Amino acid sequence: MPRTIDYGNLMHRAMRGLIRDVLLDVQDNGLPGQHHFFITFDTMHPDVEIADWLSDRYPDEMTIVMQHWYDNLDVGEDGFAVTLNFGDNPEPLYIPFDAIRTFVDPSVEFGLTFKTQDDDDEDDEDEIELEEVEDEDEAPREADIVSLDSFRK
Repeated sequence: MPRTIDYGNLMHRAMRGLIRDVLLDVQDNGLPGQHHFFITFDTMHPDVEIADWLSDRYPDEMTIVMQHWYDNLDVGEDGFAVTLNFGDNPEPLYIPFDAIRTFVDPSVEFGLTFKTQDDDDEDDEDEIELEEVEDEDEAPREADIVSLDSFRK
């Protein structure tokens, strides 16, 4: 079988590196301006570390928000640790970059969506999708209108 370039996984690693660089900057300098993050991750990933009550409440995935209050942000090579407040209960979390499903900064309408987290999958580069994600608080956009006349013979 001929060797091929695995663009899908190369992009996946590059985008995880981008997230790591952003979090390293926040670790060193804090969140600038109105920037904040919604990070959705796979709670069943073997290297995720969260309290049992959180994994019971979120058995598949969980979205965290890093905005007004977070503490102990520690970014490593493979993931990051952070303490977040859940109903006045500070909880430490460890999230590997491989477990991240979406990373969104709605202040600048930037987002990444990962369709797969497994680097070792036999690979279809179409499985990894990078897309711009819109702020959920924004008003809905108008729909694109397509004329059916263009499909008639």
